Amino acid sequence: MPTISDSIMANIQPVILCGGSGTRLWPASRSKYPKQFMSFGNNSSLFAETLRRIEGIHQTLDVMVISNNEYRFYIDECLKDTNRKGTIILEPEGRNTAPAIALAGFATMETEDALMLVMPSDHMFEHPEAFRSAVESAQSIAEAGYLVTFGINPIRPETGYGYIKQGNALGESAYCVERFLEKPQKAKAEAMLKEGGYYWNAGIFLFKASVFLTELEKYAPAIYQAVKTAWQTHYQDLSFLRPGTSFLDSPSDSIDYAIMEHSDKVAVVPMDGGWSDLGSWESFYEIADKDTDCNACEGDVMLSDTTGCYLKSTGRLIAAVGVRNLAVIETKDAVLVADRSKTQDVKAIVNLLKANNRTETDLHPLVHRPWGHYETLVLADGFQVKRITVHPGSENSLQMHYHRAEHWIIVRGIAEVTIGGEQKLIAEK
Repeated sequence: MPTISDSIMANIQPVILCGGSGTRLWPASRSKYPKQFMSFGNNSSLFAETLRRIEGIHQTLDVMVISNNEYRFYIDECLKDTNRKGTIILEPEGRNTAPAIALAGFATMETEDALMLVMPSDHMFEHPEAFRSAVESAQSIAEAGYLVTFGINPIRPETGYGYIKQGNALGESAYCVERFLEKPQKAKAEAMLKEGGYYWNAGIFLFKASVFLTELEKYAPAIYQAVKTAWQTHYQDLSFLRPGTSFLDSPSDSIDYAIMEHSDKVAVVPMDGGWSDLGSWESFYEIADKDTDCNACEGDVMLSDTTGCYLKSTGRLIAAVGVRNLAVIETKDAVLVADRSKTQDVKAIVNLLKANNRTETDLHPLVHRPWGHYETLVLADGFQVKRITVHPGSENSLQMHYHRAEHWIIVRGIAEVTIGGEQKLIAEK
């Protein structure tokens, strides 16, 4: 077993896993616009809040984000909006968390053997200072050679999460992990909560890059070799890094199954802080402020004789009369109405939409590009109307169309346009 000492701490390399699609949060979340980029009432996103959460942790390096081709411009724009530098690594295809973290491990080792702080991009902490405190208390454990996982102190007998059972103490703030448990039945969850010593598995980790890679090679050599080869053949594409195609040879496996359930170097550090993985609309209702009738409302909402509802409008008015315990989520192109107790089952609707080849499962009206973003306002036979926003100093590509006409109207700012080789400035009127 590793030995804990008071050695000088290594730098921390924040690693954000940003590949999930969040289908249970349809229609706000789509496969090409997942929940980590959704805008909330504070005009922020879960991805932006994840970036802010690591502020104040000492000796952190520039963030590293592991994602995919679909999300690259959302990530790049969010980093710019929050004035952060970072490395964005794009998987050619998702292979679960173990290969994704392995990419970060090989990338980290190119500069130094830092402590990797691995975090999902779509979780929330009501009290981020508690998160930072737990990370700092875990540094000496990770520096000593342990693979640290953070366990959330459970507040209810939750059946939707995996659990971690603590073993012997490692100092004041950490324990050896006795075992990992799958999502339990209600009776088992209640018994574990009563017994104590069990934590929700949040999928947040801290470990030295070299220790992780050594354990990966030991317990999942096929993943290790495929990702190692992929990283050795990675290349630069604009501001992104792309691994070689051998990444596709890697088995698809989670870090828990690949390493954590086998290694004898695993420790757990308990963590509070009001954590939620925001995996359903019901979880949004639980954390939201509520009125005297226990309604949680966001956006343009008007109520009469309505209780216990979660109502989210992104643009149009939602008016509710005489209803109880519903979740209503409005977007520009779809509206979801569900019993609050059934919001975990939204994925069934998404599967039905996919079976009927509906674009609402994938596409979002707002699409980001390196130069800005555009939003489809009207799409009909023979024409469409878009609102296009180009960042100051940015430009999109020159285009030529033989079978359609385009009409541009400048509604704000000044644009330099090129038409037939002639450049001119056009301002709003």
